[in-house]
Amino acid sequence: MTSESVDPYIFTSDSPPSDPRFLPPLANGLLGWRIFQDVMHVGGVYNGQGGDCHRANVPCPLAATVRMQEEGGHTYSLNTHTGVFTHAVHTASVSASQSFYAHRVHSNLLVMEVLLARQGTHEEPVTVWLDSSFTPQSDDIAFRTAPDYRGGRHIYGQTLVPEVPGGSCPSLHMIWTPLLTSLTLPPDQSRSSWTFLAAVSESDEGAKSCFDQGLQLMADGDLGPSHCRGWEELWLGCQVEVSGAERLNRAVIGCLFYLLSALPFLGQVPSQFWGVSPGGLSNGGRKEDYLGHAFWDQVRHTGSVSVINESPVSFGLWCMCVCVFVCFQDTWMYPTIALFYPTLARAILQYRVQTLEGAKYNAMRQGYKGVKFSWESAMSGREVCPEDIYGQQEIHINGDVIQAFQLYLYLTQDLEFFKKGRGGEVVWGVADFWTSRVTWSSEEQSYHIKGVMPPDEYHYDVDNSVYTNAVAMNSLLFAVELAEQMHLSAPPEWKEVAEKLKLPFDPQLQYHPEFDGYKKGTQVKQADVVLLGYPLGLPMSAEVRRNDLEAYGPVTNPNGPAMTWSMFAVGWMELGKAEEAQTFLKRCFENIQAPFHVWSESSDGSGCVNFLTGMGGFLQAVVCGFTGFRVKRMCLTFDPILPDEISELSLKGVSYLGNKMTWQVKEKELSVTLWEQAKDAGKRCPLKVVLRSGRVIPLCPGQTVTFPRESGEVRQRDFEF
Repeated sequence: MTSESVDPYIFTSDSPPSDPRFLPPLANGLLGWRIFQDVMHVGGVYNGQGGDCHRANVPCPLAATVRMQEEGGHTYSLNTHTGVFTHAVHTASVSASQSFYAHRVHSNLLVMEVLLARQGTHEEPVTVWLDSSFTPQSDDIAFRTAPDYRGGRHIYGQTLVPEVPGGSCPSLHMIWTPLLTSLTLPPDQSRSSWTFLAAVSESDEGAKSCFDQGLQLMADGDLGPSHCRGWEELWLGCQVEVSGAERLNRAVIGCLFYLLSALPFLGQVPSQFWGVSPGGLSNGGRKEDYLGHAFWDQVRHTGSVSVINESPVSFGLWCMCVCVFVCFQDTWMYPTIALFYPTLARAILQYRVQTLEGAKYNAMRQGYKGVKFSWESAMSGREVCPEDIYGQQEIHINGDVIQAFQLYLYLTQDLEFFKKGRGGEVVWGVADFWTSRVTWSSEEQSYHIKGVMPPDEYHYDVDNSVYTNAVAMNSLLFAVELAEQMHLSAPPEWKEVAEKLKLPFDPQLQYHPEFDGYKKGTQVKQADVVLLGYPLGLPMSAEVRRNDLEAYGPVTNPNGPAMTWSMFAVGWMELGKAEEAQTFLKRCFENIQAPFHVWSESSDGSGCVNFLTGMGGFLQAVVCGFTGFRVKRMCLTFDPILPDEISELSLKGVSYLGNKMTWQVKEKELSVTLWEQAKDAGKRCPLKVVLRSGRVIPLCPGQTVTFPRESGEVRQRDFEF
């Protein structure tokens, strides 16, 4: 039974979920573990070749449960303030609790703390037992035993099969405090505690150093407090709260917690970060949760050029005004992170840079130029999707990746990343791929992209997917734009292909067919054409936007992936229909599994667990739907809208051009506070608000401005602070 805590950041129940898959995952960007599960995962550690590549299962030495001689009441609680899960048992004689956390600052450490507290005045010894099925073995790693180290057991080994033929197999060392079978509270003590550590690293030296660090933190009494401070720092810079709709507020908090858990600590972003997979670090073993691969979930953002009312959209205008919120990692998870934490956003983009060689190999293997990012990728960047058709045809992934890079540039103006950080190499490589992938139709006098699978995966081997062509066009236009900013000459074919690439549009019905030959009313799997308006930002009339929503809403599989309804909600918000939007947004609640707000891919609980993809789409609906935030080349636009049940929306930590801001949206007014300090936001530029009415409001550090709720934009001022 779920118990609603007064604190919306604490999820509590007196029993675990009936399906153990919905126990909460604990992660910190390197380690991921589902509570009580006998295996955990380590970022970047995969076993298996090609389509069999999956996260290697690592035995978890802390997978233990407390057992007591007498019956007691149980409480299971996830505190998202601190990232600590606690299982407590209360009897007449003793209160026993075990708390788990993946250390937020020292990411190589997994911790279990057990506390026994005497109840009443009796003085007999109290004993509890720790039940564990742990064995230091794995089907994915050939572990060997090393000498004990400072009281800890030590194993090490390598994965069995490299990702690519002739490649290396990741190494892993683990040192842990051996579990005791029982714990006793002596007669002369009212309370006592025990701490158990697991330290994981790729090397012997690294594991010992991390274990040493954990022991020192324990000696200093700072193991738990330092972890909590890490979470406190994260929440200070990224907070979204909804007043008036408690269920929605809890859902938002849960989504942010699990998404932040998948990322490294702010102060220790590693040089190599292995991306975010749909089920996070806690999932992804063999035959589960997309095997822990990264793909379009990471990104999604821009768009392409279309014909609306039979007149072509201005190519340059669209690229400048394109909304850039990116799909799985790149499209669905990335945008919210980028809006709050540019440092973490860059770490996600770095994953694409790290895998450039694999992307070049993919393009060459398919017979094209440039780079072709994998539909599912692990460490090398080569395609590891178990089914070939997705890697061969779902090529919109390339455009989704570029949308993420575009979003980052527009939010930060960090050109150095593109000049020296190889970001430009990614953009140029994708542009070259598209120009080699198109074919010219002399009959239609336009370029076509044939034989693809759109986001709607019910259809494949189709020509001119409107979404695929849209992101391809945007990729090319952004490549031209970036070349100009870097004072380079872009190949003329980039612009030529972009300007002549076909985008299916029905001028009579005033809507976008999903692809050439699509019959209106045919069922689709998930959000596809509706993504043209958001996140792609394709210019279209309100009539066309509405027609697209009305055409595809009724024929979208009601049991499809969780992120779909969020995009319909955003579309209706764009049209000023807040209550219609709410009906779609509330459909997302069917994917939230009690009591710990773990998402499932499908509403019936099936599919990927801890589905960060769905959470990412949901967060975008709240963060960008209710505020109307759209990131454009020269400004951050806003156009707030709130349904009747929401009295206030608060966003703390919004990052733009090196600044951090707090936004408060109410029924009739909007407040913006520019922070005095803007840690982890990049180089700071002076900002101003320009309202639709023409009023200009300078933003000054430490000051709050309040004005009647209307649309407008935040842009750079032309002088320094």
